[in-house]
Amino acid sequence: MQAFGLSCQGGLNTNLNQFQMLQQPGFATELQNFEVDPDGGYRRINGYTLYGGSSAARPNSSNPILGLFVYGDGVIAASGTNLYFSLDGTSWLQINRSSVSGSGDNYSTFTGRSTAARTSQSYANFTLFEGNTTYGEVVITDKGSGVKPALFKMTGTGDNLSDRTYFYEEITVSGTHYPKFCTIHDKHLVVAGAATAPNTIFYSGTSDINDFTSTGSGSIVLDDQVVGLKSFRGDLIIFCKNSIYKLTNINDSNSIAITPITQNVGCLDGRSIQEIGGDLIFLSPDGFRLVAGTARIGDVELSSVSRQIQSIVASLASNIGSLVISSAVLRSKSQYRLFYSAGSASTDTAKGIIGTITPQGFEWSETIGIQAHGFTSGFDNDSVEQIYHGDKDGYVYNHNTGNDFNPAGTQTNIDARYKTPNLDFGDAGTLKTLHYTKISFTPEGTVQPTLKITYDFDDTNRPQPPNYTLDSIPTPAVFGDSTLGTAVFGASQDPMARQAVQGSGHNIAFKIFSQDTNAPYSINGFYVDYRPSGRR
Repeated sequence: MQAFGLSCQGGLNTNLNQFQMLQQPGFATELQNFEVDPDGGYRRINGYTLYGGSSAARPNSSNPILGLFVYGDGVIAASGTNLYFSLDGTSWLQINRSSVSGSGDNYSTFTGRSTAARTSQSYANFTLFEGNTTYGEVVITDKGSGVKPALFKMTGTGDNLSDRTYFYEEITVSGTHYPKFCTIHDKHLVVAGAATAPNTIFYSGTSDINDFTSTGSGSIVLDDQVVGLKSFRGDLIIFCKNSIYKLTNINDSNSIAITPITQNVGCLDGRSIQEIGGDLIFLSPDGFRLVAGTARIGDVELSSVSRQIQSIVASLASNIGSLVISSAVLRSKSQYRLFYSAGSASTDTAKGIIGTITPQGFEWSETIGIQAHGFTSGFDNDSVEQIYHGDKDGYVYNHNTGNDFNPAGTQTNIDARYKTPNLDFGDAGTLKTLHYTKISFTPEGTVQPTLKITYDFDDTNRPQPPNYTLDSIPTPAVFGDSTLGTAVFGASQDPMARQAVQGSGHNIAFKIFSQDTNAPYSINGFYVDYRPSGRR
């Protein structure tokens, strides 16, 4: 009897050929609705639940969510032709109001104001100016035509919307320009993407984010169309369609400068830009790239981080014009998530990509069944990370919660799949007869995933064994750390699930999958006991 061991690491790889995969068996050829654990292993993801639970309300009936932003102890949502704020998901306050007092309105006065029209509202972008207020000031720009940037802020505490004071105004940017993108950089509001000036960035006065005529304000014209902005490491990074620039010294009119980072690579969609791991990640025509500081004088190096899933990214890039995309970073997981779907597509066909930073770099997996037309993460007033997404039907969800997908409050199975490469155990010519597999399998509750083994590329001329059910391993009770009624006293401490198997072949692939509403589980690796026999 001989043994073969495999550690689950490397993430999804659709780029290597069969021979190359044999050299790195920890890769996955399928990894759907799993995430890579930075410490090793593949974990089935959590689901999502309605923001507000059974009492959840939609911001604007059935109109799609067009953007979300964590603000204070609640969330801002763009939907239909309006902007909304909620503390708990059960009630939403329309915040785009006209003629609001310069010092803010109380709840009753604010709700009595007329609507500040945003009739062509499309997909929103948000940025936060910390300022001197408790929650800071939120600027909202929009991809719709003729939609002015908006400035919203709130003061006060309490559990009810009526406990707060609200302020809202529209920002005028150089007359009739209506920018799509925004960021705060060195106490300036920087905006860009106006249809009337697609190559121009505009910046406000210092600390006067609603004033584009005061001292310190200005504009700069580039030779490429701007698609996104991000303040990063003291510079303003300007993402264009076919190039990337950085702006330095925004506060010094004598030395302010724009220099190219690259004129060979651009960004496909500004909604893909996120800061993670001390870098900026974005979607380019040839994959996900990082803008990374290097030792090179006056230079910033670009490097691709998605070669392992190039076929997936290439398909995404080629269809970018017909897709709604959104992205955010789950800081607690060192994870970048990007979701994409056709505007009218059903939730169960919506796809996503998860990139987790590990000691080896980015490792990837896929999702299906999460439709995120708006997606955001941020820290509330208690420094707890909050994550939300919204869908085309106007619902807002707590992201990465629960054990199922919950579109419109309907419990839906999470379809999770992990598959190894076709393995030859180091000898392609020897027939292997399998006897046992021992799987490092860590459930977080009651789970019953299925193990499927295929021989010789699922050859119909080779007998293929039945599927095997992997029953839950009871969670050991740990004094001081267990939850009463959930842990099993005296449970086995053996982390390996032993499963007798049958069949033989020269190449063997293992697939573990589930389609249910059970708890998450992790697959860390496994050993296979087998007997070698004749050579072909």
